[in-house]
Amino acid sequence: MKQKFGFLRRAKTDTVVAEIKQDDIQDGCPSLSQLKKWTNNFDILLSDKYGLALFRAFLRTEFSEENIEFWIACEEYKQLKSTGKMQLKARQIYSDYIAVQGPKEVNLDSKTRTSTCKAIEHPTRTAFEPAQKRIQALMEKDSYPRFLRSDLYQELLLSSS
Repeated sequence: MKQKFGFLRRAKTDTVVAEIKQDDIQDGCPSLSQLKKWTNNFDILLSDKYGLALFRAFLRTEFSEENIEFWIACEEYKQLKSTGKMQLKARQIYSDYIAVQGPKEVNLDSKTRTSTCKAIEHPTRTAFEPAQKRIQALMEKDSYPRFLRSDLYQELLLSSS
């Protein structure tokens, strides 16, 4: 994998690139047109397996990976069919990301935090939607522009040209 992504290697990103799972990279590197789509639309970046893995790796370098981990956990939660599994996953998401002083606490305003706490008392597929939208908006406004300017993304763009 180091040879395949050698152009991404930099002193500060060596470990990050190495941690991108092979499963997340199906057909090698994304095409230039795919990379440009990421530039134009944050939702496209998040819906692309490789884009999501690369964005997550970038957030890890900024010590803000909890935001994307929360977003991914919410996406997984929405796919659950069993009420029992939903309740377990809701408790896990709450304790990891929503609870004050949780191990991966995300930055939510008190209103969203309170409404999410109430929503998970009787969890539905949309229980985390307001909180997930807040965190997605935060990432889009803050982390996404930095990602697009990052060496990691810029080198990928250059190597695909």
